Amino acid sequence: MEPNLASARMTQYEKGQHSPKFQLLKRLSDILDVPVTYFYCEDNTASKLTMGLHRLDDKERQQLLQDLQKRSSSDSDSSDA
Repeated sequence: MEPNLASARMTQYEKGQHSPKFQLLKRLSDILDVPVTYFYCEDNTASKLTMGLHRLDDKERQQLLQDLQKRSSSDSDSSDA
């Protein structure tokens, strides 16, 4: 794509006039080494959490998921009492 066309398209995305297709976001995420979900984060906290998860390996993600599930389970158990 020619630079002037790409610039115009980016301006339309920034103004919310058009949204990029998933395939474009996937290509960008691969180039930028960020997960596709990063582009859908609505605030800084969500983007930081998304990037933190992205940097973990599979084993670390599984451990974090188990920890969160335990925490969620214990929170619901204490609210039932």
